[in-house]
Parts: sequence; structure tokens; C-alpha cells
Amino acid sequence: MRRARRRSGRRRKQIGNEVRNPIRQMLKLAVSGYIGRGRPHKPDNPFERQAPGLLKYLTEEKGLRQRSMYQYQFSLRQFATYLERIGIDDLAKLSPTVLSGFIAEYAPPRVSWSTVRNACGVLRVFLRYLHREGVLAKDLSSLVEFPQSYRHAGVPRSISWEQVDQVLAGIDRRSTSGKRDYAMMMLLATYGLRAAEVATLTLDDIDWRNERLKIRDRKAGNTTTYPLSAAVGAAIIEYLKNGRPATTCREVFMRCCAPHAPIGSAAVVSRAAHFIRKAGISVPRAGSHVLRHSCVQRLLNANFPLKHIGDYVGHRSASSTQIYGKIAVEQLREVALGNGEDVL
Repeated sequence: MRRARRRSGRRRKQIGNEVRNPIRQMLKLAVSGYIGRGRPHKPDNPFERQAPGLLKYLTEEKGLRQRSMYQYQFSLRQFATYLERIGIDDLAKLSPTVLSGFIAEYAPPRVSWSTVRNACGVLRVFLRYLHREGVLAKDLSSLVEFPQSYRHAGVPRSISWEQVDQVLAGIDRRSTSGKRDYAMMMLLATYGLRAAEVATLTLDDIDWRNERLKIRDRKAGNTTTYPLSAAVGAAIIEYLKNGRPATTCREVFMRCCAPHAPIGSAAVVSRAAHFIRKAGISVPRAGSHVLRHSCVQRLLNANFPLKHIGDYVGHRSASSTQIYGKIAVEQLREVALGNGEDVL
């Protein structure tokens, strides 16, 4: 009974959004100065007033690609929020105490070690830029210390393939959102894609005639072409025919509620986490990477060489794949006995 009420409440909220969002869009066009109560706009450069040339510097001088820019913008917004909360409105007032306070607050278990290290790297670049532009009298970048962590200290967050099946089975494929979510989860589990790679997949990346799937601009800077799995292809076709809203956007996966914009990588992570928890599976930091890790582990258990697995999922270095050896007990035994040279 309680579960039925929750479903009913979610459905009412969804219907409300479907009604309100088009009205808000109409009011924005018809009423001058109308802002509404939608999601607040996130500025591309949260420090536009004091560092207006930052984004141009990152793209033109640092040569950052769009996916890296998203990471930089996310970390910079986190830093801007922190400064606002502690009452710092002038970047010239930045100090070692302020910087160390941000790193201490922005640390595990709230986020992963890799996220903290990325934020530290972004902050260092930002501080060097501020010094170059004369905003800071001294270069404070060396004061940002990377937190001590060990690359292979953690165990990948994989689940068994039977549990992956449970996750997929828990998706209601009768609804439009369910058709979309099922296709996304199939891509994550079958190819070990990253959330951003699913979110940015376009109609042009699927070659139906030759049954090929192309993943462009990967984290390693390369492009990977996969055979299009029959099951994955069927899931995508079902969504395109009976779930995807009418739109001129080329991205495959769209938001269900108007305005129908392409789905973001954070939403892919969130949907994966939702279905993992719905299946009753307990795993640290549930999300899309759990399915990615599970894909890698399945290939490893099938005795594929680590080099081939790394190429398959787009790892930038062999060390990214070698961590899975920590839980490949049977293969480690083969290596110890001298029968597993092809694994390393």
C-alpha cells in the first residue's frame, strides 16, 4: 500500500512537470523578464567578474576538450560555492587557510579520492592563472597539496553478472523513461561505457546497416568502434520508436519532461544508482561505474588479456586495468604457477 502511494506520488509529480515546463517556456517568451521557479542556471564561469578570460585560457591555451571542461567547471563551481559560504567575495583574499579548508571539506567519504585529486589539479591551474593575470600577488598553486592516496588501494565496485541481470530486470520497460533507461543500462553493462559516453552518444554514432557502434572522443582521446549487440540494438530501437520524444537533437537519449533536452551524464549515473538500489544490491557509491566495472570483471573472468580489456573499455593506461587483478583470484594463481603470462 505504501509503495503504491509512493508510485502515485511520483506519477503526480511527473505529470505536474510535464504540464508546468511547457508553460514556463511559453512565459519566458511572452513575458519580458520572466525567470520562473525552474532550475537555477549554472554559470559556465563562476568567476566571470574577476577572471573573465578563464574559459578562453582553458580551451585555447591549455587545449582542454569539452569533456574536460565540464570537469573543470564542476570543480570551479564547488570552489565558488565554498568561498561564498565563508564570506570570501574577492579572489585577492585567497590564503593558505582558505585553500586548505576547501580541500579538507571536499574530501572522502563525501567524494572519491580521484574526485578530490581532480579538484586539486583544477584549483592549481586556476591559481596559476590568477597570478598570471595579476589577480593574486603570489602564485599560491604550490600550496594546494594533493591528498595522499594509493592508486590500487581500493577494489573495483563490480557486481556479479547475475546481479546485473537483476538490475536490468528491475526496469519497467513499459514506460517511456523505462525504455530509455533500459537502453542506457544495456550500453553500460555490455560495453563498459562511461556515463558521459552514454549521454553524448548520437544517432550518427550508430551504423545500423553494418551493425556498428562508434564511441567518439573517449577519455584517452581515441575513438572505439564496437560490433552492435543484437540485444543492445533492439533496446535502442524500442526506445527510438516508442519512447524518444520528437526532437531535432542528434543525441540518442533525451529527458522525458519538456523541454526535451539531451540527458546529462549525472542523470545516467543517477539512474544506474537507482536501479542498483532497487535490485537490493549493496555496493559503495552505486552508479554507472558499477556496471562498467562489472563488464570489465566479466571479460577478465572469461580469460581475456588485460591489454584487450583495456582497449575494449577505453582505459588510458594498462594500470587502470591491472587493478582488476586484485579480485581475479584464479588468474593470479595461474600467474604464480607460471601459466598466465598472456594475462599480464
